[in-house]
Amino acid sequence: QVQLVESGGGLVQAGGSLRLSCAASGIIFSANDMGWYRQAPGKQRELVATISRGGWRNYADSVKGRFTISRDNAKNTVTLQMNSLKPEDTAVYYCNARSIMSGDYWGQGTQVTVSS
Repeated sequence: QVQLVESGGGLVQAGGSLRLSCAASGIIFSANDMGWYRQAPGKQRELVATISRGGWRNYADSVKGRFTISRDNAKNTVTLQMNSLKPEDTAVYYCNARSIMSGDYWGQGTQVTVSS
């Protein structure tokens, strides 16, 4: 059974930092591209950052220079370090695992709220 479990969300003031973690099980972690997506109320889910099996990183323009994605294949975890948070970063953040063989898996999400 595949599980992606997010943690690290919460309430923070604008300008603050949070670190999200996603622990994966039931997949061959190193064979998956991993990513973080977010969905704000009334909006569609959008890409935040991805990291490929080979470590190549991709970021949404809105978070470049503020967020950093990393992965630890030994621990089956992917993290998102979020700095200089803004109120518009408020959303539910979802962990994603993607592979050609298995398609997409999603976590249940963790709430991030940034107060002004």
